[in-house]
Amino acid sequence: MIDSHTHLFLCDGAEADVVAAAGAAGVERMLTVGMDAETNAAAIAAAERHPGVFAAVGRHPNEASGFDDAAAAEIVRLGAHEKVRAIGETGLDYYRDTADPDDQRRAFAAQIEIALELELPIVIHARDPEGGSEAVDEIFATLDARAAGHPVILHCFSAPQRVADAAERGWYCSFAGNVTYPSARELRFAAAKVPEERILVETDAPYLSPQPLRGKRNQPANVVETAKVVAAERGVSYEQLERTVEANARVLFGW
Repeated sequence: MIDSHTHLFLCDGAEADVVAAAGAAGVERMLTVGMDAETNAAAIAAAERHPGVFAAVGRHPNEASGFDDAAAAEIVRLGAHEKVRAIGETGLDYYRDTADPDDQRRAFAAQIEIALELELPIVIHARDPEGGSEAVDEIFATLDARAAGHPVILHCFSAPQRVADAAERGWYCSFAGNVTYPSARELRFAAAKVPEERILVETDAPYLSPQPLRGKRNQPANVVETAKVVAAERGVSYEQLERTVEANARVLFGW
């Protein structure tokens, strides 16, 4: 099994123990995702310490304030590291107001260009206020205009109304622990509709623990619980989904 999106530097416990627990659960590879200058460095350091850990570097939309040419240049530099396999997470977050929308747009546009330059997939964060779609709609339009045909991962996929649009564009949809929640019926329906060659699973640890572990801090080992639910919704065995997401991640991240 793989975890296509985690934040090892935020997980509880010693990093080595978290990685070992994942291995014991059958999670052989993971992508730990930076969110700013400090955590980008932490993600790369973790990847250097563990053969099955790889990194993504970028500027999270909630950390986009003050993003400038120097910040972009640093992401380019880090993106050349041999264990960096994606750019981001980036995108737009209109749920929280920690960064001005124009700062978010500037950081997002710059990271799209970096991903194109380095020929790395781009990891997308999209979040709207409850019932809204402004951020998601703007992200789709921006990617269509700036990165048509480029590999895109819709991390923590939570826009079931756009699953067909994502499939049409050939984007990857990665499902996190929230797909297991009793209220997430539409999201589970979407998980069943993603093309086989474009589906991924993740934890977004330490956030979004799957239903059997809600109330506890998440960790990469728990991606197994999410995968079980996604497999059942798709009408396949856990082992079949495991083979599918491992193959998809191998193509996408080259690990």
